[in-house]
Amino acid sequence: MKLSLYVTLTCAVICLLSFNYMASAQSETQSQNENVLSKTKDIVDMLQGGFKTHLRKDSVLSKGNGPFISIMPIIGYAMQSGLTGGIVTNTSFYTDEHRARYSNLLINGYTSQYHQFWVTANNSIFFEKQKIHLLGDIRYYNFPTQTFGLGTNTTLNDALDIKYSYLRISQIIYRELAPNIFAGAGFNIDYHWNITPDTIPGKALSDLHEFQKGSRSFSSGISFNLLYDNRRNSVNPKEGYYANIQFRPNLTLLGSDTNWQSLLIDLRHYIKFPASSHNVLAFWNYNNFTLNGTPPYLDKPSIGWDSFSNTGRGYVPGRYTGNNIIYLESEYRFGISRNGLLGGVVFGHAENIVQNWSEKHSIIPGAGFGLRIKMNKYSNTNLAIDYGFGVNGSHGFFFNLGEVF
Repeated sequence: MKLSLYVTLTCAVICLLSFNYMASAQSETQSQNENVLSKTKDIVDMLQGGFKTHLRKDSVLSKGNGPFISIMPIIGYAMQSGLTGGIVTNTSFYTDEHRARYSNLLINGYTSQYHQFWVTANNSIFFEKQKIHLLGDIRYYNFPTQTFGLGTNTTLNDALDIKYSYLRISQIIYRELAPNIFAGAGFNIDYHWNITPDTIPGKALSDLHEFQKGSRSFSSGISFNLLYDNRRNSVNPKEGYYANIQFRPNLTLLGSDTNWQSLLIDLRHYIKFPASSHNVLAFWNYNNFTLNGTPPYLDKPSIGWDSFSNTGRGYVPGRYTGNNIIYLESEYRFGISRNGLLGGVVFGHAENIVQNWSEKHSIIPGAGFGLRIKMNKYSNTNLAIDYGFGVNGSHGFFFNLGEVF
């Protein structure tokens, strides 16, 4: 998950520190999939061949419902945190014998030389017989960082140091209404405390004081959700559509500091291109609007603070903040090695961060390229190492376990 700008030390270090494990439950009967997997190589295959070890309990012909687990120790450097270390994990599995789509559990933990600590857990679990989908986002931060003020006209000189602790809890329960169409309700909490900004005068401090009252903020609300998702594997989609609409009223009745409402629209489309290849052209449109009321400063939509912290490669998280965000991104994913071990991507994105619709605002572009290393061929999980760049000299490396979107 992208939470800051990572510079990976070397691919060799990553490979030596990487560990993948697969626990199989049932035999796979589809000969076509067996043939594809037998020709595909991942990090475990490379380590087993190079060091003559047995890191898997399965063979190519004994595959089942999982779990398919990838564990990645991280050693890197982040602009906001200095030297950074952590563990990121991705667990994919089937919850039904029909094996229509993967469920996923992402759990990551990090610490840095600047005394930052954060843990994230995201779940997307399908219970096909019960036609239930659980989608969750839980995270905790103890996170000294920077903020730049509201809107798109801020500069790097507006940076303001700020410290806070943060807890997010979001869990949504969906019920399938028709094939691939779900409706559901959820409960959402965003709680910031021990908020301590620097006292340097400027736009960032003025904006913070205008929308942040005291050293804490609490936003609590229910959400009403509509979802369409026909992707088989959300960690590395090859084709299909994803559309999620969420209306969230935050209510003082539920403990929120103020009453305010937001609307989230998340749209994605994946096309095999060329159609006969495994290459993918992916499109992403992410929009988060404040419909009514005034959210606390740290709860306003911001680049890099979506559920998976993946928007805005090329910019530090929180670089642009406002009441509304409109975000567009496209990425082309292609193979490099014939055995599937290595792949690459090129991407571009543009975003508009709007504090007030009546004010002048600019479109902020970004672009970049990246390397993909196959960590687990059974769940098709890749290690993503991306270099992104934006305006005013903004740039950096980004790390993910799984595709960005």
